[in-house]
Amino acid sequence: MADAQVTCITKPHPQSTHEHITHLGNPGRWTWTREQVIESIEAKTNTFFVLDPENGKRADIGVVRESGKAPYVRTYADGRWNNNLLSLNQCPLN
Repeated sequence: MADAQVTCITKPHPQSTHEHITHLGNPGRWTWTREQVIESIEAKTNTFFVLDPENGKRADIGVVRESGKAPYVRTYADGRWNNNLLSLNQCPLN
């Protein structure tokens, strides 16, 4: 199982707070769709995380499933879900 740091995300409209993340990545290394990341997490083939730039603390990425909604990814740290992913920069265009 690989442990992959996520350093950027892609949303169709970066300033929107209502759109899902479509891609996650680490420029120069990899970029995956949200669906690929979810599949990998659930199959336990990879783990994904972000590091807080201020304190260096790790936040693991997990899958959230809510009734009537498409599954999405979110970070989990200190025993609670949070939005660390949304604070990441947009991934560069290829």
